[in-house]
Amino acid sequence: MVAGCLMLSLAGCTALTPRHAEPLAVEVPAGWSVNDVSAPAGSATLAQWWLRFDDPLLAGLVARALQANTGVNSAQAALRQARALRDVAAAGLLPTVGASASAQHNTSGANNTGNNAGNSSGNRFNAGLDANWELDIFGANRSALRASEAAAQASAASLGDVQVSIGAEVALDYIALRGAQARLAIAADNLASQQETLQITQWRLQAGLVTSLETEQARASVEQTRALLPALQTSIEQSRHALAVLTGQPPAALSVQLAATGPVPKAADDLVLSFPAETLRQRPDVRAAELQVTAALARVSQADAARMPSFKLGGSLGLSALTLGALTSGASVISSLLASVTLPVFDGGGLRAQVRGQEAALDQASLAYKAVVLTALKEVEDALVALRGDRDRLLRLQSAAGAAANASLMARQRYGSGLVDFQTVLETQRTQLSTQDSVASAGVDLGADHVRLYKALGGGWNPDSNAEPNRNDHT
Repeated sequence: MVAGCLMLSLAGCTALTPRHAEPLAVEVPAGWSVNDVSAPAGSATLAQWWLRFDDPLLAGLVARALQANTGVNSAQAALRQARALRDVAAAGLLPTVGASASAQHNTSGANNTGNNAGNSSGNRFNAGLDANWELDIFGANRSALRASEAAAQASAASLGDVQVSIGAEVALDYIALRGAQARLAIAADNLASQQETLQITQWRLQAGLVTSLETEQARASVEQTRALLPALQTSIEQSRHALAVLTGQPPAALSVQLAATGPVPKAADDLVLSFPAETLRQRPDVRAAELQVTAALARVSQADAARMPSFKLGGSLGLSALTLGALTSGASVISSLLASVTLPVFDGGGLRAQVRGQEAALDQASLAYKAVVLTALKEVEDALVALRGDRDRLLRLQSAAGAAANASLMARQRYGSGLVDFQTVLETQRTQLSTQDSVASAGVDLGADHVRLYKALGGGWNPDSNAEPNRNDHT
């Protein structure tokens, strides 16, 4: 007892100093570098951003993916595991109680003549409860609980990050599908026009107005355009396969549902630039990295506490008797109480090395957090710049496509009247196909820019979306 009191006094003199996380030097701008950013609208308006494309089929695919995607389900399982480990750490703060029961029969002694006069036998019955409790004087178990709690919250944020990424990937593949369908329709229309031109050239060849050179050039142009169709059809099929797998289905499951051609989804332009840099805090990956720093800090404190003495209380209360009926008598009660203290004396520097290792892990987590923040800022800036550039590019290409269509029509009409040569017709047709295809591609890029911006701003992730409804906190 004297030794225990002495160790307790020494422990009180060597109490650990609580550790606090130092602020991370990450400079977050007050606004984005793009000049035409409107007033802040709040990050809550990003929730279910895919509905702003006004495409019910896209909304249905995203909703299914968030429920059935294997990556989302795996992240949900990881979250359940992290919460279970947190509950395990919480249980370490509480006493443990166990029950036991036994029955024993003993026989001893025997003579050589075969009689049983010297034999003796007896029974003994035991029942009892055992309890143990480790006093968390230096906070090792509390630090373990804080680390597990932060890890569980980080896992919840990681689940949100997976959901945001899967939603964005579905939208990008869907936009790519609609873009490939639009380009296929453009190629088919231009092919029909070029085939008409080839027919006119063949008629003029029969009339002796042109040579075989013009006819072969027209045929080459037709075949070049026709060669685009298989590649575009392949892209369409592959996009369907990708969407099916993202929604947790076999690759060909959506072939019928996505067989019909639809327009390329477009988002409203009055919303995407209305979020300040403060919205960066709503990104789940940033939140997960921050919580990993908290968990690493708690593990450093846990490693520090492991170097201190540990105190345990134990006790047992039991019944012991020769017969079952005698177990209920007061004379059969047996009880004991034990208090113990252990102190690491020599471990070859292992415990100090554990502290240094956890401190290094804390430094890694802090640097990882800073890297995530910088990457997030870059993604938003890149999306804003791409959105502004692609919007302007689309306007120019639409104007060019209109002019190219008019030039192609006039060239064909004049070629039929013999007013222009065939080279003019070929050049205008190629320009028309190129500009129209570029318009479709720019439309796809613009829609993808909206998706990437929504994702970069957090994708409408709500930190409370994965909260537990009936959670018992342990302090």
